[in-house]
Amino acid sequence: MQPLAERLRPKTLDEYIGQKHLVGQGAVLRKMIDAGRISSFILWGPPGVGKTTLAQIIANKLETPFYTLSAVTSGVKDVRDVIDRAKSNRFFSQASPILFIDEIHRFSKSQQDSLLGAVEQGTVTLIGATTENPSFEVIRPLLSRCQLYVLKSLEKDDLLELLRRAITTDVQLKERRIELKETTAMLRYSGGDARKLLNILDLVVQSEAGDPVVITDEMVTERLQQNPLAYDKDGEMHYDIISAFIKSIRGSDPDGAIYWLARMVEGGEDPAFIARRLVISASEDIGLANPNALLLANACFDTIMKVGWPEGRIPLAETTIYLATSPKSNSAYMAINDALELVRQTGNLPVPLHLRNAPTKLMKQLGYGGNYKYAHDYPGNFVRQQFLPDDLKDRRIWHPQDNPAEQKHKERMDSLWGKRNDTPNPITHNS
Repeated sequence: MQPLAERLRPKTLDEYIGQKHLVGQGAVLRKMIDAGRISSFILWGPPGVGKTTLAQIIANKLETPFYTLSAVTSGVKDVRDVIDRAKSNRFFSQASPILFIDEIHRFSKSQQDSLLGAVEQGTVTLIGATTENPSFEVIRPLLSRCQLYVLKSLEKDDLLELLRRAITTDVQLKERRIELKETTAMLRYSGGDARKLLNILDLVVQSEAGDPVVITDEMVTERLQQNPLAYDKDGEMHYDIISAFIKSIRGSDPDGAIYWLARMVEGGEDPAFIARRLVISASEDIGLANPNALLLANACFDTIMKVGWPEGRIPLAETTIYLATSPKSNSAYMAINDALELVRQTGNLPVPLHLRNAPTKLMKQLGYGGNYKYAHDYPGNFVRQQFLPDDLKDRRIWHPQDNPAEQKHKERMDSLWGKRNDTPNPITHNS
């Protein structure tokens, strides 16, 4: 017998749950499907929200050959073989065969390059599925040939509808007397993942010998007790552990940080995901207190791309400890956030005339660029002049923090500009 999630896989768009912004009546993707013509696209969203199902429904609706490849197990030769088969199965009046590639973010550059010609010439219509940001993982030429559609985690009402459908329509479950007395635990553990939710339901029901099966939060929690080493890289624990990892680095605890790194390594986490978070942490939490942290984090990311597992654990560990033991500053992070908020509050303030570009004679006559002082013409390559709009000319945005690196910057700024009021500006942040 097939797993419950497979037995309940929708066959039509009317049976499909969620993603109304894409496939609801009148939505963009629904219109294309109903018209019988689709262009290549990539579906980006978390696990278990219906990416594979949607691709299969589209192929059934268009009555076109449907080929699938897994980026985990397929190479360039497999891609070329499928494209050759698609060419031979292409009929004059028929829509292009659909090539569905699951986890397309795991395809190497050469594998993605091998798709370009077939996609551009219409030999196949590519549907890619990814849980990672395509702008990081999909090569630009391929991304430019595809539409990008973002799928969302299923909402509470969607998940409840799925549960009700399961216990009333599934060939096995409808024979049991099942009462959904409490659903909070099931929804929490599923993390918006339909497949995981159905697996939980199946596990709970199968663990009960007799009827009725009254499902409560306590029962679900008891059935799902896991080994402490268990790590679900697509679920709630994934986000909890990466949160603990980043907060340990921010809190300057190398022992905590390296422990949470080990949890992710042992659980099979994508090394590129960890490396990206280290790059973010280096700029957000260490920042100007130790600019070398960002250089090391970027070097770590590049190294991971070259060596992968298991050796990749070593540069990850090196970078983790370096970041955790570095002095911390979020002054750059705060400065850009404050500057963005200031722009939102004050709008498009005019650029001072002396800072404007003056490519034409008329603009020069109007004073564009006039009285601008070229810093390199002055001693020390510096001269005092106004660089903010008139309404903000005395505003301070960057506030150096108390660490040796930034204090050195502060001393230089003081020597150039004189002591300026360093009191934080009264910017009202939206909550």
